[in-house]
Amino acid sequence: MPEGDVLRLTAERLDAALAGHVLTRAELRWPSAAAANLVGATVLGTAAYGKHLLTRFDDGRTLHTHLRMEGWWRVDRTGSQGAAARGTTVRAVLATRSWTCTGRRLGMLDLLATRDERRVLAGLGPDVLADDFAPHAPASRLPDGVARLLREPGRPLCDALLDQRGVAGLGTIWTAESLFACRLYPWDPVGSLDEDEIARLLLTARNLMWRSIRVARRDGFGAVGSAVHGRAGRACRRCGTPVAVGTANEQPFERPVFWCPTCQAATG
Repeated sequence: MPEGDVLRLTAERLDAALAGHVLTRAELRWPSAAAANLVGATVLGTAAYGKHLLTRFDDGRTLHTHLRMEGWWRVDRTGSQGAAARGTTVRAVLATRSWTCTGRRLGMLDLLATRDERRVLAGLGPDVLADDFAPHAPASRLPDGVARLLREPGRPLCDALLDQRGVAGLGTIWTAESLFACRLYPWDPVGSLDEDEIARLLLTARNLMWRSIRVARRDGFGAVGSAVHGRAGRACRRCGTPVAVGTANEQPFERPVFWCPTCQAATG
């Protein structure tokens, strides 16, 4: 599933193509929104919150989309073959005179009043990548993220980080990478850390994700290599121990978690 860094980059691409321009074509191939008419609306911009995208229009409406496991947005020059947006996987088409953005295999789509955006984001924790998550930001939401994780002190760290109700934006990649960077055993309980240690873990995740964004802006997606994620059986980059893979969460929500048995030894 695409994580917060990918959603930020996707929002930037949609902004570059659509923001400030009038829609000349708009199709929402989704049962609850199929009758909606967005042609003539001006796109104000697209924002990412965790793994969610919010595309706002000047008529007071917002298109909310979520990529789930397999979704993506594609940008093509209007009039090109790709801009035709053919196929059964297309869920949304937003086009201007210059660019056509096509959402394929989207897992969630809602068209709602912009004032009601809170409704679709209800229950989510603070966005790890947001400006207000920085430790020195006015009214920083970092303490809120720490407190949310500590609500279930017996829960494994990897399970808690993947639960978007604690903090929003982390998936299997950045959960594994941040735990490795902090030398934490993924299945140690949240309560084995104090508030400062949890804050350090969350800021490590934030820093790793922002690094991924900066490199992707320059070199493209996938330019940052992983330390442990997807490297089961290969030598740990730090100590040489073969990387292992375990499971976070219980069925049917289980997710793979990669870790180094030497660098991330259990504390118990």
